[in-house]
Amino acid sequence: MNSVYDFSATDIDGRERSLAEWRGRWLLIVNVASRCGFTSQYEGLEALWRAWRERGLAVLGFPCDQFGHQEPGSEAEIREFCSLNYDVSFPLFAKVEVNGADAHPLYRWLKGQARGVLGSEAIKWNFTKFLVGPEGQVVKRYAPTDTPEKIGRDIAARLGA
Repeated sequence: MNSVYDFSATDIDGRERSLAEWRGRWLLIVNVASRCGFTSQYEGLEALWRAWRERGLAVLGFPCDQFGHQEPGSEAEIREFCSLNYDVSFPLFAKVEVNGADAHPLYRWLKGQARGVLGSEAIKWNFTKFLVGPEGQVVKRYAPTDTPEKIGRDIAARLGA
């Protein structure tokens, strides 16, 4: 696979969606969880989505239950949680694995494009973020502790604001 646009994933409503749907946009791809110490980042991610979507940013959330069983619910429960607690309107996908033999192909590719701390490919926790440029290549990987507000400054610079 040569770019993020070569992948597809099942959305939270069970529909297969090609990431080519967002061709030419900046993408912030995040593995999310509803019961994590970083869950409040949903608020900041939604703020980024609302502030920058008309200027070319899409936030894509991929629920993951691989870290401390922090995303135990069904897709319907995840959607309801995100809607009721954070008014999330950015695209959410069905639960995926991000590490191991069953990692979603998108995440295998993302990790190979931008390694983490000490060159590790493994995702260490929920709310790891990948910024993908309009050409479909990973530009930067962010740690779970990197807040959406901090990332927003990078996005603003890249979108010429």
